[in-house]
Amino acid sequence: MKSTKSILLLVMANLLIFVTLSITFTVLVQWVLPAFGIDLRASVSSMDLLWALVIGFGGAFVSLLMSKHLARTGMQMQRIEVPQTAKERLVYQSVAQLAQRLGITMPEVWVYWNDEPNAFATGPGRNHSMVAVSSGLVNLLDDNEVRAVLAHEMGHVYNGDMLSTTLLQGLMNTFVFWLAMLAARQFDDKPMVAFMVSIVLQIGLSFLALIPITWFSRHREFAADRFAAEQVGVMPMISALQRIHQRAEAMQVHHDALREPMATAYISGGWQGLFATHPSLEARVQALRDFQAGRSA
Repeated sequence: MKSTKSILLLVMANLLIFVTLSITFTVLVQWVLPAFGIDLRASVSSMDLLWALVIGFGGAFVSLLMSKHLARTGMQMQRIEVPQTAKERLVYQSVAQLAQRLGITMPEVWVYWNDEPNAFATGPGRNHSMVAVSSGLVNLLDDNEVRAVLAHEMGHVYNGDMLSTTLLQGLMNTFVFWLAMLAARQFDDKPMVAFMVSIVLQIGLSFLALIPITWFSRHREFAADRFAAEQVGVMPMISALQRIHQRAEAMQVHHDALREPMATAYISGGWQGLFATHPSLEARVQALRDFQAGRSA
């Protein structure tokens, strides 16, 4: 039921965004710009925004529905349904206990074989999700640190981060496609030029659209860290982050966002500056210590 509500929320949000943009677009083009001597009424199609919405949110919506399948594609993964080893029992039972405590459906639990210590969560809703951990992570961390990482990922699930990220991506996609079409329409008499303008702008604007998307990714990482601290404790989360960071540095692992569409889903991410999918280790540790100090005050 809650998964269905998440889908309905996505649809309703899309409709509300479309209505808001449509009204703004109409007022701007029909009245505001003409008042300043700028008349685009003859060159702008009222259907452009609708097409941009359909394409922008359609792509994001489809990717959300396919997120679990896409996450498993190309990875050597195994689903844990009946734990066989101590590590499998630790992972499975940790997720099960958190799901029961939070009152959500037990996510699918997967393990994938990779020396890089990492974990991620994805899925279209909190009751239709998956949590995956790498073999490198469970072999590197102690039991409490593994529980902290799993609590972090369950925080993403419980907070609906994949849905909210999809909404933001859909909105950014809509603006990118609409602005590209708007510019291309100025060259309707030159189809090839219009096509090239549209493609170049879509590429350039998509790159700029990553700035708010990655900002939101960093914001939700802080929130998931706090969630893990509430569920398992601050020190296991700090210790887990430090050990993952040290291991990643030793392996010289860096995520390339252009090749790694799941970068914002991992507990450990790459990039630098405005395009960082994750906050720095120092910022995350400091935020956790501030959270601990606030609770004890």
